Amino acid sequence: MALVRGLLGAQKIFSRSGTAVPKGFLAVYVGESQKKRYVVPVSYLSQPSFQALLNKSEEEFGFDHPMGGLTIPCPEDTFINVTSGLKGR
Repeated sequence: MALVRGLLGAQKIFSRSGTAVPKGFLAVYVGESQKKRYVVPVSYLSQPSFQALLNKSEEEFGFDHPMGGLTIPCPEDTFINVTSGLKGR
């Protein structure tokens, strides 16, 4: 399976940066045409809603991710809605 918090008010957990990824987090690229980089907690990987996003990524890209990192081909607002529901998990 491929790999992937709420941007709204969760800036401590969510980062949109090109810098190194802290331990316990992973970088993902989100978007349909233009991709944005997000850093999310690895704990999201065990959440069913996040896994659904990962399954979509796997169907579209397999294990060949053109951005050099995990790419999730969904609208950014969908990603934010899904991950905002995972606060504190």
